[in-house]
Amino acid sequence: MSAPTFYSWHKLLPASLLLGLGLAGCQTQSATTATATPTATAEATTTPAAPPAAISAASISKYLRAISSDEMMGRKPFTLGEERSTQYLADEFKRLGLQPGPEGSYFQPVPLVEITGTPATTLLVKGKGQPLSFQYKTDFVAFTQREQPKVQVTNSPLVFAGYGVVAPEYGWDDYAGLDVKGKTVVVLVNDPGNAGQDTTLFKGRAMTYYGRWTYKYEEAARHGAAGILIVHDTQPAAYPWSVVLSGAISPKLRAQTANKGADKCALEGWLTLDAAKKLFQAAGLSYEQLYAAANTKGFRPRPLGGLTLTGSIQNKLRRQTSRNVLGVLPGTARPDEYIIYSAHWDHFGVGKAIAGDSIYNGAVDDGTGLAALLSIAEAFQKAPQKPERSIVFLAVTAEEQGLLGSAYYAQHPPYPLNKTVADLNMDMLWPYGEMKDLTVIGYGQSELEDYARAAAKEQDRYVLPDQTPETGMFYRSDHFNFAHVGVPSLYASGGFESRTGGKAAIAQQRQNYTANMYHKPADQFDPSWDLSGIAQDAQLYFRVGQRLAAETTFPQWRAGSEFKGARDKSLGGK
Repeated sequence: MSAPTFYSWHKLLPASLLLGLGLAGCQTQSATTATATPTATAEATTTPAAPPAAISAASISKYLRAISSDEMMGRKPFTLGEERSTQYLADEFKRLGLQPGPEGSYFQPVPLVEITGTPATTLLVKGKGQPLSFQYKTDFVAFTQREQPKVQVTNSPLVFAGYGVVAPEYGWDDYAGLDVKGKTVVVLVNDPGNAGQDTTLFKGRAMTYYGRWTYKYEEAARHGAAGILIVHDTQPAAYPWSVVLSGAISPKLRAQTANKGADKCALEGWLTLDAAKKLFQAAGLSYEQLYAAANTKGFRPRPLGGLTLTGSIQNKLRRQTSRNVLGVLPGTARPDEYIIYSAHWDHFGVGKAIAGDSIYNGAVDDGTGLAALLSIAEAFQKAPQKPERSIVFLAVTAEEQGLLGSAYYAQHPPYPLNKTVADLNMDMLWPYGEMKDLTVIGYGQSELEDYARAAAKEQDRYVLPDQTPETGMFYRSDHFNFAHVGVPSLYASGGFESRTGGKAAIAQQRQNYTANMYHKPADQFDPSWDLSGIAQDAQLYFRVGQRLAAETTFPQWRAGSEFKGARDKSLGGK
């Protein structure tokens, strides 16, 4: 196995771990007239329900053993492991009586391109005084989303655009009055509230999507920039330069696009903090002054003293098609409205042997999510009352490569997004017994939390907000791509306080997993695991889906969520 890519460091929870290692039946109501689901709706229906027999530790074990077996060869896209694991999922969907997708197939083709980039050994900065020559890997890393044999920027004017954020809801525009067409933008990592000292900005210590490096690349491209470089600083980034480096030098899977990535910046990358300080000094500016200015409301971008950048990347391209797997249980009353359950099927395949084992089975990541997905599908089929809305069970590809399968679904939805009620995502459920908590990642985003709280109450559990919001975990699993296009999304599981061992025991178990099993062959099925906690989470998700399916209203994003605008637009401004 190659070193985990930068894209794959998305489910390690605390920043300290990141650093230590190296994320009731009514008439149909159309979505365009959907109203907010009152919090009371979710709370008022908390009649304790017996857990569905189809969801149990035994059912979880059956599915988890199968999907994480050596026969699946680590479930890597473009391998025999993909063929076997996706066929297994499709066969199970069919066995459970789920219908195929709208094209008559259980598979959604996902065209991907693998780009192996080799940057020029130096980035050359010219302007005032002596030229600066930044060294690849030591001072910078660079890559591209353009599907071309070679990309380059030549004498591209350098500009500083703060955090590279345009956030109307916060009255923030780092590109105000600046034309960056053909220029290379230098921006800071994270967002002003999370990285800065003023916790009244944005959401304070809780990272917003504007703090994600993926967003910064998107925004620079929207403004027509030729290139963008993010200044790496370990503390606000929450990972060291070694993590950036390991991802940058690995081949990257991207979604194939009609324009072959022509709308992306030619050059994307990172600068070390030391390199950035030298760059600003060459422009007659100081990093400290620019940092202070960027963290002040009303900041205006500025050119970097007439400096220009020259750099290039040679690319090798390989195009192939992977596939998402989906099965549908049609609704009895409102079949044209959809609730999605999602989990990713992919892992890292067969790679470098560790302790004599070369199969990266991915039992926890994300065999557990797939086992829960299949158990929930079985529970809906066996329930005496079928759901009034349609339920889509979706297993997506290439999550480990940057959430690519869910992104493709969101951009090419088989079912209309404005008719999609919610996405309920399951990723890395802990096989360490029942939990007292239900930790909600991205707590405060949507009304789905109210449904989760009601279901947790039935299980005598409490809802706990994400304990490390500064790491931006909400943006690091597949639910994010649904949120990005406006679909309210829930990503929650137990994992903070064990019913039997308390907080200390589960913390130790999770730390052991992260240090010794995460993205390693050791992440394989263990017969000694206590799977009752995964069954507990799956039962909770089943109850949330039941309630959503029985309603005519649509859950809403909270005021202030960065995803509310996309939903409002999708629903026609209603």
